[in-house]
Amino acid sequence: MPSNRRAAGIDIGGSGIKGGVVDLDAGELVGERERLDTPQPAEPPDVAEAVGEVARSLDLSGPWGVAFPGPIVDGVAYTGVNLGSGWPGTSLRDVLGLQLPGPATYLNDADAAGLAEARYGAGRGRRGLVAVVTFGTGIGSALVHDGRLVPNSELGHIEIDGHDAETRAADSARKREDLDWETWAGRASQYLCALERLIWPELFVLGGGVSKKAEHWVPLLKTRTPIELAQLRNNAGIVGAALAGYEAQHGGS
Repeated sequence: MPSNRRAAGIDIGGSGIKGGVVDLDAGELVGERERLDTPQPAEPPDVAEAVGEVARSLDLSGPWGVAFPGPIVDGVAYTGVNLGSGWPGTSLRDVLGLQLPGPATYLNDADAAGLAEARYGAGRGRRGLVAVVTFGTGIGSALVHDGRLVPNSELGHIEIDGHDAETRAADSARKREDLDWETWAGRASQYLCALERLIWPELFVLGGGVSKKAEHWVPLLKTRTPIELAQLRNNAGIVGAALAGYEAQHGGS
């Protein structure tokens, strides 16, 4: 039976702005996902207008959650990865909030996806610390402890052997250097083992585009921590943003 607990999520990316209404009991979209290409240049006024267009198509008063590609502290963006240069220091409440018909919560996009995976996906029902790691153009990370998000982890940038980890272990590094699976999996293992020594998670949830080819590299990983593959894929950011928006208004986990 459909849930009465619903919220809307919007996921802002460098190439697209996606949104949907989420059934928060099931962790699933209600109806179709809406998507617009991200305006170019992707400066605050233009992105805000596109966010408003997606929001109007969803026809929900709220609550709202917005996932943004950068660290968010008290509603303020500190970077804007793959967006325009005008985002650092921008209040998302002031710029994007005017386009939304109800109360909104703003969070980092990796955090939104990680929260969704921990609550509804591969980490569902797990206690302790779940570390969600995505291997893509960079390395995204999210930490969820007993179902609650620990925001703004940027663990893809830890230093390993004198290098920013994502410059050597992201999927983009595999492609750029034309690495075979065994060589790249060795780098991914080194990165995950470094995380283990820092945070001692109960579970790694691995995602990103390369997770679609998991059979080539996941069996080669050597970690103490159990590994599961992310399940929500392209809807994770929308679902996690909606969940964060709902809980900011209603409390609880």
